[in-house]
Amino acid sequence: MEILKGTGFVPGELLAKINSPDDLKKLSEDQLSQLSDELRQYIIDLVSVKGGHFGASLGVVELTVALHYVFNTPVDQLVWDVGHQAYGHKILTGRRDVFHTNRIYKGISGFPKRSESEYDTFGVGHSSTSISAALGMAVASKYKNEHNKHHIAVIGDGAMTAGLAFEGLNHAGVENANLLVVLNDNCMSIDPNVGALKEYLTDITTSHTYNKAKDKVWELLGKISKFGPNAQDIASKIENAVKTSLLKQSNLFESLKFRYFGPVDGHDVVRLTKVLNDLKDIPGPKILHVITKKGKGYKFSEEGNETVWHSPGLFNKETGEIIKVVPKTPQPPKYQDVFGHTIVELAEKNLKITGITPAMPSGCSLNIMMKAMPDRAFDVGIAEQHAVTFSAGLATQGLVPFCNIYSSFMQRAYDQVLHDVALQNLKVIFCLDRGGLAGADGPTHHGAYDLAYFRCIPNMIVSAPMNEEELRNLMYTAQLDEVSGPFSIRYPRGNGVMVNWKTPFKKIEIGKGRLVQEGKDVAILSIGHPGNMVTQAIAQLKEEGITPAHYDMRFVKPIDEALLHEVFSKYDKIITVEDGCIMGGMGSAVLEFMADNAYSAQLQRLGIPDKFIEHGEQNELYEECGFSVNAISKQVKQILKSNRIQTKKDELNKKQA
Repeated sequence: MEILKGTGFVPGELLAKINSPDDLKKLSEDQLSQLSDELRQYIIDLVSVKGGHFGASLGVVELTVALHYVFNTPVDQLVWDVGHQAYGHKILTGRRDVFHTNRIYKGISGFPKRSESEYDTFGVGHSSTSISAALGMAVASKYKNEHNKHHIAVIGDGAMTAGLAFEGLNHAGVENANLLVVLNDNCMSIDPNVGALKEYLTDITTSHTYNKAKDKVWELLGKISKFGPNAQDIASKIENAVKTSLLKQSNLFESLKFRYFGPVDGHDVVRLTKVLNDLKDIPGPKILHVITKKGKGYKFSEEGNETVWHSPGLFNKETGEIIKVVPKTPQPPKYQDVFGHTIVELAEKNLKITGITPAMPSGCSLNIMMKAMPDRAFDVGIAEQHAVTFSAGLATQGLVPFCNIYSSFMQRAYDQVLHDVALQNLKVIFCLDRGGLAGADGPTHHGAYDLAYFRCIPNMIVSAPMNEEELRNLMYTAQLDEVSGPFSIRYPRGNGVMVNWKTPFKKIEIGKGRLVQEGKDVAILSIGHPGNMVTQAIAQLKEEGITPAHYDMRFVKPIDEALLHEVFSKYDKIITVEDGCIMGGMGSAVLEFMADNAYSAQLQRLGIPDKFIEHGEQNELYEECGFSVNAISKQVKQILKSNRIQTKKDELNKKQA
């Protein structure tokens, strides 16, 4: 078997021949199991040495093969929810030979992306969008009289907890559009699923009454295609039988006017193809409940911690050992772990403190508090809007909720922050993990906008720590009784800079920045973690005899006006640095101050430009956006060079005068 050029990866005998779903359709049903095995092995081979999402894609291998085998993609519209389970989909749709570039800078995206392939019908990355998007496509097809076109939304049971999914279901039930929702039920999102819906689905799958009779239902359903014009009548009779005797447990979906089918084994590829073929003949909204196992087909992910195997990093595929580089010296912790340990430390002293996260307890390290104080930490499922308003409800009763949501996910709850928290001036402490450029997950996960979108909200305190010690002290300050109203603290993905980070708590004065480094000629104002890159850049510049001043602003709102008066009084050349959008961010706040106070200065803003930044390692993206260590150093020299040129022009003009 030929090895793909430059990769060292060998696709299996059947997979090597699949360059599109048209090639897949040339296989017999008996060959689909072998293809599924080869596809699963190919994913294992690549992810083990390249990294990426793992368990989710392994769990839907057979479903992916069956969907592309049965439906006429891309004419039939297949929409993946979240998208981290779409690796098999990408490999089968012409991207097998470039899949080794997955999530690598300038390579293919780790999520479905419309600009990447016609088979990626909808760009995803955040959860629970598939039903609404697929319904929009289905209604458009109905409007254009494309009645034979199918629209399939593949959504996990974890994503079903979001309000958007229910909104889509509610609307779809009254639209006679050709929509199939495939509910991929594996009891997992990243962490184990929580909530009543999970229990409800478990009841369906374990119902002895239902399981005893479901084979008979499927036997009848399988005959539908043989009845030609009478197929709809037969389907209606089966539907009525299901409603009255067999599916009493599934009233939720039936009440939303969906025809419910299942549950079926999501790892029986031949059975899936037969079921999907039958469902093609049934018009209107329908839901197929498929039972899968995350990490299916790889012993170590099946038997191990499913959360770890969601995205394990590099690993030895033969032994299941996750490869970790053990540093020779102690390393700084991840910011998320500083949060996790600090909230427990604070909560031990302040009994009002609670922790809330929407389905990311391990991702944000709230799982530390959930283990230590299970009655005071809440995973509310994938439901960011609910997480915020639930936190607001806690705050009305005198509790102090720390609501931890990834920066890019907080965008989904913006109205709740404004209307339910800030308008009522409730004390909710928002800890925004993954602030700034998040890395390989790309534009759907970059936390580029929180400084800007929180800065414009009345009553909101907006802060960002430069290091672990500042994170601890901001958390400590936010929970003090004397501090009221909403308070946001944002920090990046990854490690901090302090090995000895667990220092005694100190109150930070709200809206007060600090001088980090005295200097001359130019002042650099930074917010948050990029201040460490400024420190490194200044160290480089010192070797060339250049000594900029450095100020750590700490707060974007309220901004330290006394500090800014000092800066504008001393310097006429100023650079702002932030790991957030330039438009509306900290640099914009400084510009507004300069204009409002009639100062005049040459001001250069560094940060994320007004465009969507693709995926890559964080350092690669810092360089691309122009605020890496080298880029900051270069900008300082450039602004000083322009000053020298202007000085020479002024001297020349004086001589000529």
